[in-house]
Amino acid sequence: MTVRIGVLALQGDVREHRHALEAAGAVTTTVRTAEDLAAVDGIVIPGGESTTMSRLLGVFDLFDPLRDALAAGLPAYGSCAGMILLASEVLDTRPDARCLGAIDMTVRRNAFGRQVDSFETDLAVEGVDGAPVRAVFIRAPWVERVGEGVEVLARVPAGAGPTAGTVVAVRQGVTMATSFHPEVTGDLRIHRRFVDSVRRR
Repeated sequence: MTVRIGVLALQGDVREHRHALEAAGAVTTTVRTAEDLAAVDGIVIPGGESTTMSRLLGVFDLFDPLRDALAAGLPAYGSCAGMILLASEVLDTRPDARCLGAIDMTVRRNAFGRQVDSFETDLAVEGVDGAPVRAVFIRAPWVERVGEGVEVLARVPAGAGPTAGTVVAVRQGVTMATSFHPEVTGDLRIHRRFVDSVRRR
């Protein structure tokens, strides 16, 4: 069954997510309006700058329609800034920044440090078979609290210094989020998992 997945296209790495989703078997489109949103079976919120994306959601009159669609069960996946926007609480952000509340979690913005602190590591991700996932962290958030209904999919592995054990991938119902950027590595397994979840939905 063909599924149509939109990528929020206000700011961030839209093209990379579209390529990965299409390689994983989905038809993709960009989402900039409430009409675009109504035409998709699932949505990806890409990496980028979370406070800018939050502001642009308001400028494009898309914040409330997106929040309502997520609350009504629209499947979603967010990477990096997308994880921040999907959270119910965000630490170290601007006072005017808003989040969508799709996952019951507290996220700390830019938790791993600045651009120069970007790094890669191998992660075991729950539900992803085969070799560990090569995870790229770029000014990434991490998860400091998860609610009872949230499944932890991945943590920074032991031996990774002071951040070992930090939660970096989660799922709640049909919504998934990662601190890292699978769209930049060529490993399609995270996107395939999301596409499969949309197809099952």
